[in-house]
Amino acid sequence: MEYTYQYSWIIPFIPLPVPMLIGAGLILFPTATKNLRRMWAFPSVLLLSIVMIFSAYFFTQQINKNSVYQYVWSWTINNDFSLEFGCLVDPLTSIMSILITTVGIMVLIYSDNYMSHDQGYLRFFAYMSFSNTSMLGLVTSSNLIQIYIFWELVGMCSYLLIGFWFTRPSAANACQKAFVTNRVGDFGLLLGILGFYWITGSLEFRDLFEIFNNLVYNNEVNFLFVTLCAFLLFAGAVAKSAQFPLHVWLPDAMEGPTPISALIHAATMVAAGVFLVARLLPLFIVIPFIINLIALIGIITLLLGATLALAQKDIKRSLAYSTMSQLGYMMLALGMGSYRAALFHLITHAYSKALLFLGSGSIIHSMEAIVGYSPDKSQNMVLMGGLRKHVPITKTAFLLGTLSLCGIPPLACFWSKDEILSDSWLYSPIFAIIACSTAGLTAFYMFRIYLLVFEGHLNVYFQTYSGKKNSSFYSMSLWGKDKEGQKIIKTNFRLLDLLTIKNNERTYFLNTYRIDSNENVRSMVQPFISITRFGTKNTFSYPHESDNTMLFPMLVLALFTLFIGAVGTPFFNQEGMDVDILSKLLTSSINLLHQNRNHSVDWYEFITNAIFSVSIAYFGILISSFLYKPVYSSLQNFNLFNSFVTFVKSVPNKIKILGSKIINVIYDWSYNRGYIDVFYEISLTKGIRRLAELTHFFDRRVIDGITNGIGIGGFFVGEGIKYLGGGRISSYLLVYVSYVLIFLLTFYYPFY
Repeated sequence: MEYTYQYSWIIPFIPLPVPMLIGAGLILFPTATKNLRRMWAFPSVLLLSIVMIFSAYFFTQQINKNSVYQYVWSWTINNDFSLEFGCLVDPLTSIMSILITTVGIMVLIYSDNYMSHDQGYLRFFAYMSFSNTSMLGLVTSSNLIQIYIFWELVGMCSYLLIGFWFTRPSAANACQKAFVTNRVGDFGLLLGILGFYWITGSLEFRDLFEIFNNLVYNNEVNFLFVTLCAFLLFAGAVAKSAQFPLHVWLPDAMEGPTPISALIHAATMVAAGVFLVARLLPLFIVIPFIINLIALIGIITLLLGATLALAQKDIKRSLAYSTMSQLGYMMLALGMGSYRAALFHLITHAYSKALLFLGSGSIIHSMEAIVGYSPDKSQNMVLMGGLRKHVPITKTAFLLGTLSLCGIPPLACFWSKDEILSDSWLYSPIFAIIACSTAGLTAFYMFRIYLLVFEGHLNVYFQTYSGKKNSSFYSMSLWGKDKEGQKIIKTNFRLLDLLTIKNNERTYFLNTYRIDSNENVRSMVQPFISITRFGTKNTFSYPHESDNTMLFPMLVLALFTLFIGAVGTPFFNQEGMDVDILSKLLTSSINLLHQNRNHSVDWYEFITNAIFSVSIAYFGILISSFLYKPVYSSLQNFNLFNSFVTFVKSVPNKIKILGSKIINVIYDWSYNRGYIDVFYEISLTKGIRRLAELTHFFDRRVIDGITNGIGIGGFFVGEGIKYLGGGRISSYLLVYVSYVLIFLLTFYYPFY
């Protein structure tokens, strides 16, 4: 075993030959490399599988022996300064390596088919393999400076992957936004690293923690300066893990291909911030302000992400805000000192969210067969509906991921989220109420996604036009019918109030507005049958299920979603204590945090808390079903439903109008991203631009004006003086003597 650990430093570099060989092939043999491009998927998956095998071996060794191994060698030595590089293998490293490799392999297999028709296929796999190398190097780093190097490489890979389709202005802007936003946090991270090196004289984690704890214990450190340095370190994690207020890059990162979104949001970039906080938690936990700040940022982020996901129409953007919210749960757990709960949720969320993103890619893939490549159409959930009949396997996998994220047992996220909610009650009742409410919001918006995409009837209609530049692609909803049984067009989902619309004694829970179609626009009643354009009949196909190479990774991730929660559930009894795999793995790390807790479980308390959290989730699902599912036709004969409708009708109009306004405000807040991007646009982008314009004006008109004015003034003075000269020496002497007398009288007369 010791021999194996000695060469563990090679693990991050195992995937590196793929991007190197692809680059060399494109330079030396471009035609052959492009013709054989599909072969590069195999070595990418193979090399990452080798890393996964080693990671699994270290994982089992960590469980059995609970040891920490560090292999370090000196890179440069100068007097008292020694910079060392090395490899650290501990429980946190093992967990992150397993996540990176398992999710990465599934994404690579999925990408082989998803990106098969893209011209940038080779570039895609080169970027992906280099991203895996960077992330593996990050999680195995043994000191802060090494983490920073790989941290920047991960940021560079994310920039390249988000802007993969760089010819699209939206993708180019998105990758620049992500890069610039993360530079804010990364600059803070660098300053924090330098500050702690100045305080402790070490960058190695073990030495850093020990020296710093001794300094704090002996009160030999300036606590204000230490708090500032710790805050700067945390700023790097805030940007990387899309925490408020540096979260604005995350939804725009959806401009990259969907497999990239799955990798970024599950195992790589956003997980890096949580990993950094977990790695430095022994440092943060002795600084009360910082540890409370971590919890505060986490609770703000989880609530903000959930509210911003409520009204999004883009399926990937909704999942991105969901990721932001779940990362907030992890930060909250770390801020509460619940190290185990945070890592447990990191594991369960990674597989569930990877499944959801790959499922969304399958949906987008099937929609592109109909509408062609257009993110505004193929990713817009309002234009979908009824896909359950056409993509049943994708629907089942997506439903499992949705239920898991909602916190429905026995799926993965239930176990970890329930533990965080339980710990939050011990930390702060206010935080607990917010966290539990957000769990209900999570169930609401996740089932909203599922119902909009898969339930109802096929919801995409083409409407033809001739010469109308502003014509658009409209949607029709089949969630209600009028007297003639025709479809009702719903173009505005913002009025999710309970106001009723009477249409032949029928009541709808969604306010319905009709589009005023011009004479060149015709609504199609039957979807995807035919479209008449200028007398030509065109036939379009229905959505279809993805190929097996895309379905296989989804099924594997679905199995993980079903069973990965077992690693943190105390079903294994040892010596009278309920101990689970994750607790055994994290024993040394928890001891390092001086939290000598045995993770025993009071099953009565556990079941009570579970009933409460699951009830909240089911309530969110119920509300979502009432608002987004065609409940009228299926429930109109139920007494409970009729009683509810009667109650809604009896509500005074003023209350209805007030409720409608409140819901519209919430919708506008969510759809416009909380106006945070607008605020940044006005205060930062436009403000900096105006400051630059003012500085440019000051430089050109004032600074350059003074300099140029002096030169021009000297020129005119010289031109004027040259006409005073007559060529007589006596006249020059008279003027000279006069100047001297004036000088003497001016400067020396006052002294006498």
